[in-house]
Amino acid sequence: MYRSNRLRAAGVILLLALGLLAACGSANTPGAGNTPQASTSGAGGLTIFAAASLQEAMTALGKDWQAAHPGAAAPQYSFAGSQALLAQLQQQAPADLFASADKKTMDAAVAAGLVESPYPLARNSLVVVVPHDNPGHITALADLARPGLKVVVADKTVPVGNYTLQMLDKLAADPAYGADFKRGVLANVISQENNVRQVLAKVQLGEADAGVVYGTDAQAANNAAGGSAQPVATVPIPDSANVIAVYYIAVLKDAAHAQDARAFLAYVAGDGGQAVLGQFGFLPAAATAGVQP
Repeated sequence: MYRSNRLRAAGVILLLALGLLAACGSANTPGAGNTPQASTSGAGGLTIFAAASLQEAMTALGKDWQAAHPGAAAPQYSFAGSQALLAQLQQQAPADLFASADKKTMDAAVAAGLVESPYPLARNSLVVVVPHDNPGHITALADLARPGLKVVVADKTVPVGNYTLQMLDKLAADPAYGADFKRGVLANVISQENNVRQVLAKVQLGEADAGVVYGTDAQAANNAAGGSAQPVATVPIPDSANVIAVYYIAVLKDAAHAQDARAFLAYVAGDGGQAVLGQFGFLPAAATAGVQP
């Protein structure tokens, strides 16, 4: 009898040990040599909140992701200004991933306890766009301060709006432009938009003579030109005055599809995802390409 009990006890211990090993083998902690694997279980697909400037690139990444994971539902997206997306997340809007166009907004998400550790996603830079027929006859950056022009920018609470002010500060410190340059440009501002795509749209529609957007937005506008979509011309900003935007991505702590979200993050931060982002004009974040988060 005692021998039978001992055998049963040994069997239970063996089963528990095997179960523990299986659980450890399916752990999702990202790291070198341990790329998270996607799960197709659960209802619906990933919900991704991403900065407006990521719209085309993130949609393409999602399509590639779904194609590589048969049975996975198509990701759902919400594109807007990073600050607006953060506000929605703070109001408990359901999401699995958050991609912001700046570190400041992502830091706020971290401080609020909304996200897991963020990772750099990509880089971008600023450019001035003008309507394809250039009614303001803008050929150089200095023209933006010419009285009477209509300039549109993003609000200072939006990452690209903050970057724009930083760029103007740099130019104002340059003797070639002078302190009056920033004042002159801001005097021409007719609206401050809630996201970069609203800035781009006003320029495309001819409601403004110029606007400040990301280089990727100008590329997206010209790639989509045709029909009602109008192309834009660009005026470059010197490297010495430009501001490099670094995008960050993180998994939400209350993500309904946490395993898939971590696997998607590993994909977009790796070489394959970085190649897709590059097709849309984004530069790799130095710590991103080829590194498994």
